[in-house]
Amino acid sequence: MTMAGIKRDSPANLNFIRLDLARTPEFPEGSSAHRYEFLAPLTKDAHIDAAAWKAVKDRCEVTRVWGHEALQFGFLRHVGKGWRFDYDKKDDTDDEPFFKLDRHALTPGAYVSVTEHDGVQRPFIVVSVVPIGNQPHERGSSN
Repeated sequence: MTMAGIKRDSPANLNFIRLDLARTPEFPEGSSAHRYEFLAPLTKDAHIDAAAWKAVKDRCEVTRVWGHEALQFGFLRHVGKGWRFDYDKKDDTDDEPFFKLDRHALTPGAYVSVTEHDGVQRPFIVVSVVPIGNQPHERGSSN
């Protein structure tokens, strides 16, 4: 996913968000080769806008980049008060939930936690939040 392919009719509050793996024992300096890139509507205070998400949920795509592994594609989903990345609508065992994302603003430099496929909760740093406005979008490639 890059800024180059985002559809021109995107809602004004839809944003391209990049999360890079923060420092972990395995990656003491963090890793930009291990990241998530996704689209989400944000409120003025940078929280995911649950009401706006309902109208654009099929546009809230995620790309999981994990080193040399194949890219994974899915969607941002809202379940109860929680948010998660979902790679298969028919199977929730592949879902990757955020830890209390409803309480966190998605601003550059902020940290969020995601429990990944392997059951390990990892920290991610918000690297960028870009309102996509009239930018095109191409799924499956990254900057």
